[in-house]
Amino acid sequence: MLETDYLVVGSGAVGMAFADILIAETNANIIIVDRFAKPGGHWNFAYPFVTLHQPSAFYGVSSRELSKGMKDEVGWNKGLNDLASGAEVMNYFDDVMRHQFLPTGRVQYFPMCDYKGDGKFVSKISGDEYQVKVNIKTVDATYLKTTVPSTHTPNFLIGDNVNFIALNDLPRVENPPVGFVVIGGGKTGIDACLWLLENKVDPQKITWVVSRDAWLIDRKNTQPTMEFFEDAIGAQANQFEALVNANSVDDLFERLEACGSLLRIDKNVKPQMFHGATISQMELSELRKIKNVVRKGRVQSIKKDRIVFNDGSIPTSEKHIHIDCSASAITNLEMKPIFEGDLITPQTVRSYQPVFSAAFIAHIEATYETEAEKNKLCQVVPLPNHDTDWIRMMAIFMVNQFNWSQKKELRSWLRNNRLDGFSQLVSQVVKEGDEKKVAILKKMKANMMPAAIKIRQLMKEITD
Repeated sequence: MLETDYLVVGSGAVGMAFADILIAETNANIIIVDRFAKPGGHWNFAYPFVTLHQPSAFYGVSSRELSKGMKDEVGWNKGLNDLASGAEVMNYFDDVMRHQFLPTGRVQYFPMCDYKGDGKFVSKISGDEYQVKVNIKTVDATYLKTTVPSTHTPNFLIGDNVNFIALNDLPRVENPPVGFVVIGGGKTGIDACLWLLENKVDPQKITWVVSRDAWLIDRKNTQPTMEFFEDAIGAQANQFEALVNANSVDDLFERLEACGSLLRIDKNVKPQMFHGATISQMELSELRKIKNVVRKGRVQSIKKDRIVFNDGSIPTSEKHIHIDCSASAITNLEMKPIFEGDLITPQTVRSYQPVFSAAFIAHIEATYETEAEKNKLCQVVPLPNHDTDWIRMMAIFMVNQFNWSQKKELRSWLRNNRLDGFSQLVSQVVKEGDEKKVAILKKMKANMMPAAIKIRQLMKEITD
């Protein structure tokens, strides 16, 4: 029988970020259980050329910097803050576990174990069974169920003699095919297309199957350094202004695009999807070189001579390589209370930022007493899927930000937590009094409450 204060199920980014705050802000003992051999969750199986799509400064655990503090000088992210590679992320989490967590003497780590529930887990290597007495709470850091291409099972039929590969296998191609068919319009599909273009594949040899076009975020607007204050905080101010002035949902998205808050690859196609993916302007220009974009709904089957969709078919051949990029990054969109008795279920409390959210939730657990107050401060921001989910997401995000702003202790914690990204920038501008930057903050403040009123009206439009 093992005994611990907190049992954390999952040593992915969410579980690691949560445990890191517990270690720093409490005296609790922690057992971390994970089914993989190394901490890092889905990064264990990520494709070889994957990188973060937001700056590294937003990722990892609060206590240790992931970013090198540099800007990229080459490539299509040139001029923006560095994006850690998958290998860098894996090494980072391994270092955090081995050199920070375990040396405290308060953390026990059980990799390669399947969690069975009720404090029970079994080693996949030895078969040993363990029972844990949990004195305080269990933390389910696996709830969001991140998936990756290498472990994804396509939801369409694949015929005999079809050259079909997971994205992980793309760098293993040895003989040039007559063409590449990229199946998936999300961030993974974007990564596949960019990798092919970066490796000098003729855009005419790329067929991109896109069931839904997506709204994207200009990565320049996510930079957490003072150099990009006008872009990052300016984009937030512009979003509030767009909300205030919008007279319909369609008008809102036109305004968000006009002010540069949202981007789309094809100006002639109205996006129906929003997952919060970021893209640089150079990447956008490259993707627009791909002209053979197929929009016929979801793939039903791939046969040796054609691809069948909801709305028709297109020809293909055994000499084409078909690349599966159809996996959704997060498959569990159902929300539940974060604090429920002796269970904590980390979810997003800030838009697009599950890692920051996990750290914040751990701080709330360590600092506040009642479950009601904890859940009030940690209202779940829905993970976006449909385009209008931007509105639902923003509505709860604004409520959380307001509730946090009412507590001096939380304002201080946010300023001093490196995963927050922007609170320290805002505080520094207020202190220094730069007129141009202060004007952006005044614009944001002036539009904040009117935007909160307008967003409730827009919510009625999308739910009626």
